[in-house]
This record gives sequence, structure tokens and C-alpha cells, in this order.
Amino acid sequence: MDQDDKATNKRGLGRGLSALFEDEEGIYPQADEFGHTPGLTRMELPIEQLNPGQFQPRKTFDQDALKQLAESVSTHGILQPILVRQLNDNGDSYEIIAGERRWRAAQLAQLHEVPVILAQMNDEEALEIALIENLQREDLNALEEAEGYQRLIDQFGHTQGKLAAVIGKSRSHIANTLRLLTLPENVQAFVNDGSLSAGHARALITAENPIELAKKVVNQGLSVRETERLAKETKTNYTTSEDKLSQAKKASKSADTLALEEELSNKLGLEVKIDLKGSQSGELKIRFKDYDQLDDVIHRLSQAA
Repeated sequence: MDQDDKATNKRGLGRGLSALFEDEEGIYPQADEFGHTPGLTRMELPIEQLNPGQFQPRKTFDQDALKQLAESVSTHGILQPILVRQLNDNGDSYEIIAGERRWRAAQLAQLHEVPVILAQMNDEEALEIALIENLQREDLNALEEAEGYQRLIDQFGHTQGKLAAVIGKSRSHIANTLRLLTLPENVQAFVNDGSLSAGHARALITAENPIELAKKVVNQGLSVRETERLAKETKTNYTTSEDKLSQAKKASKSADTLALEEELSNKLGLEVKIDLKGSQSGELKIRFKDYDQLDDVIHRLSQAA
């Protein structure tokens, strides 16, 4: 991550979060001349008093990488404290907000105590910080990132606009990442195990047969560009037959329906189709050419709501 990206992330953290991301490592503020950090408490805690965070967005931890980190911890110790919050009034149980890899490596290195920064925060802030820390370190795969965004939306009512401001990403990036969750579970599994990259996955979102194409991409080792071309060719073949059916349907539509389609298309700036299924039901279809157009529609609908 370059310096401009780091700066963008810091600006997007919002009041209360940015204080945790101000030193050169991008995570914790520096202590003053007396060893104190404003608003936070640094201390050493027994390793067994720490517990994995309930808002940890990472689902998997590379064991080889953990062993390498454990070797470093054995030699140099933990150079960057683990961020925690207290779980009970007894002061003997703490939840890890950021730094679970360091805690796991410390266990492998058989350390008895670890340095921590104790902070007070609610569940929303805990999830935001856990997600941001992993994103800054580029530790998450695309689906873990998407699931973190979706959790903030579902549990704390974040909009895509608020997510963009908090996380320090563009709204289009948030929208495109969330769309990965619409992929079939079989395709998502390929992303989680590293067989498919985020670029591959995005190319398959609008494919008519994403599971079949995903298997072909993995088996043949296709590049992202080759995957995009394959998905486009498949889509084109499907659209040709779909257009013929659409033309037949259009011929049977009433003048009022055609007028309403035109009115909606003009307002949205995108092609809109209305397919009536009966006297009081039907389908509204909006066709977009790229993610920016989709993001624009979502933004307009969000503002209207």
C-alpha cells in the first residue's frame, strides 16, 4: 500500500477511530514522554486472558506464516501491542480487537505475557477497527472483506456511503465487493481457497453459468482478462436468444407500459424493462453496462429512501 492509500484510509476512519491509526506502522499512536497514550492504557497481560475477537473478519490463518511470525516473536518479542477491550468486571478476560495473528504466534512461541493496548469501544467500533486493520495489512481475501462490509450493514445499519467514509474506500469499491456475495457458494469456495482472485470472481458475477465457468477458469488456469472474455462470450450467446424473446414481448406491451419504460429509462439514464405477469404483478429490470452505473443507481435509490 502506497503513502496516498494510507493517507486516504486515515482520513476515512472517522472521529474516534483515527486515533488508533497514526504512527508509521499505521495502527497505534505513540506514547508520550512518560510512556502514556492519550485515551488508551498500555499494559502486559497473561496470554491466557486474551480471547479471539467475535468481530474478526479473517476466517483462515496461514499456518506457515504463523510459524515464521512465531520465530520472529521468539527472537524479538511482540513489537506492536495487541488491541483489546475488557470482557468482564473482574479484569481477567479480554477480547482481541486487532492483533490476533500476533496472539496466535505468541502462543506458538510459548510466551507467558503479551503487550496490549486496552481501549473502551462498542461493538460497532470493534468491528470497524478489526476490518480496517486487516484491510490496511491486506490480510483479507475479497469475500472476507465483503462479509465484513455486509455485517456492518446488517448489524449496525451502515449505508454504502457511510462504509466508504469509515473504511476509506470508494463507494464503487464497496458496491463491487459486496456483489461478490451474490456468487454461488461453489464459486465463493474457490475464492476462499485462493483458486480464484477477486478479479476472476467479479468477472463471473453476471455470467449465466458462473459455477461451470469457475471450474473451467481454475482447471485451465485462465487469467482475469481471459475470464472476462469468456464470460462476455457466454453472455453474448445468451443475450442473442434473450433479445429475440424480448422483441416478441415488446410487441405485445401496451402503450402505457412502453411509455412508463421510457419515462423510467430517461430518469435513471439506463435501459428499463417492465414485464407484466398479471393484472397487478410483474418484474422491473434495469440493465447496466458497468459497476459505476450500478453504483449510481444504488446511490439514487438510497437517497430516495
